[in-house]
Amino acid sequence: MFGRVKSLEAIMATAEKKSLHRTLGAFQLTLFGIGCVIGTGIFVLTAAGAQKAGPGLMLAFAIAGAICIVAALCYSEIASMIPVAGSAYTYTYATMGELLAWTVGWALVLEYAVAASAVSVGWSGYFTGTILEHTFGIHLPAWMVAGPLALGGSPGGVINLPAAVIALLVTWLLMIGTTESARVNAALVLIKVTALTAFMFLTLPKVDTANFNPFLPAGVFGGFGTGVGAVGAAATIFFAYVGFDAVSTAAEETKNPQRNVPIGLIGSLLFCTVFYMLVAAGAVGTIGGQPIMGPGGVPFPAGSEELARQCALPQYADMLVCSKEALAHVLRQIGFGTVGNMLGYAAFIALPSVILILLFGQTRIFFVMARDGLLPEVLAKVHPKWKTPYVVTFLTGIATAVAAAFLPVGQLADIANAGTLYAFMMVAIAVMMLRKTAPNFPRTFRTPVLWLIGPATIAGCVFLFFNLPTAAMLVLPIWGGIGLAIYYLYGYRTSHVGRGLVEVHEADDDLPPAQGVN
Repeated sequence: MFGRVKSLEAIMATAEKKSLHRTLGAFQLTLFGIGCVIGTGIFVLTAAGAQKAGPGLMLAFAIAGAICIVAALCYSEIASMIPVAGSAYTYTYATMGELLAWTVGWALVLEYAVAASAVSVGWSGYFTGTILEHTFGIHLPAWMVAGPLALGGSPGGVINLPAAVIALLVTWLLMIGTTESARVNAALVLIKVTALTAFMFLTLPKVDTANFNPFLPAGVFGGFGTGVGAVGAAATIFFAYVGFDAVSTAAEETKNPQRNVPIGLIGSLLFCTVFYMLVAAGAVGTIGGQPIMGPGGVPFPAGSEELARQCALPQYADMLVCSKEALAHVLRQIGFGTVGNMLGYAAFIALPSVILILLFGQTRIFFVMARDGLLPEVLAKVHPKWKTPYVVTFLTGIATAVAAAFLPVGQLADIANAGTLYAFMMVAIAVMMLRKTAPNFPRTFRTPVLWLIGPATIAGCVFLFFNLPTAAMLVLPIWGGIGLAIYYLYGYRTSHVGRGLVEVHEADDDLPPAQGVN
């Protein structure tokens, strides 16, 4: 079973026919990484992170950023060896065999599809807050803008209709073949960075240091399964960094990759970490970011019904942790209402593109798994007119919309992170294994001091995973059990490798890479 390994030679047969021109330097890679990383997390999860850690949110960004840096170095080496579609799923297939590759591909559903649901919920907050309430004075009824579930609903909530609608709309666009151009992507990156830079310049001069006391109201470690404290917040806002792996995929087009790839990766992640910490400092330092405490001095769970009840009380309504559009809310509170609305517009415009990239990435993973025979081939069926894998896109979009309709953004981000952390851990293991099993295979980039970086990545991912809320931790093994049942009932018998059909991964030059998924 573990011997069902897809050879590197078969995977690379097509990719090696084309040589890529090396044009990218360290500066271009750094800018590329910044554009990929800065996105949904900082716009959407600031309130949830503050509820978990208070002002310690700044420390949480530093912890998550450090773990991402070591994971990024592992990604760089393996992406330079296997620059083909399939992400961590393909990497695992080439090193640890089909069974573990299946578990990684199945876990990536949590990274992409659930993350798309989280972004949809975040977009809904800016749509209902900035666009409807503050621009047009329209207040949607409570039943229409929040899910009903006990772990994440709010009083009177039935369905988050705007979140479900945007997920379905983006799914429809993907099905008919609409993709983003590089110019649109660049414009959206400029909008995001400009909005956050303006936020820092307006908030940092108004910071009151008294708002940072106590700095760690829930401590560094909130306790196993609680998901609170600085480390618990780091496990949630890890979501804000996902997307850096797009830099590693550019290794084949980089001049002097041994030098420039680590500069681009570490440079972009360090910049984003400092950027995030300054944004957090501006938000917490101006209007305060202390969590609302529950029994025993433990913060109410972010996105919980208990917290929603507290936020409905007049004395808490204006707190950072109660805002659906945190950064815009902060600017309004300190007298910059117009700029706050503009920042809300920026999030409203930019976030749907992130949903599109996430859903695209998910359908690509399913597409590759179906092409390998592990999922029904109907999922890889391409529409004769639209030229897109419309079946898998439709099914993924429906599931994403349902999750967005009934779950809160913080809980969705935690579930997405569970799958992402597992995939990152498997990539680190794969890199170390390939050093032993394929020491002479061409590498344009080698992870420095892998004996330290590899185990550090594994330890960091496990560390953050066990600081997620218990519910999010349980999702991964339960979801994995469902996946294993499907594998043994279907994929194990229909696998192309298992049936002796050596299939070469085709180059996918006509479709953009999944990037900027945070």
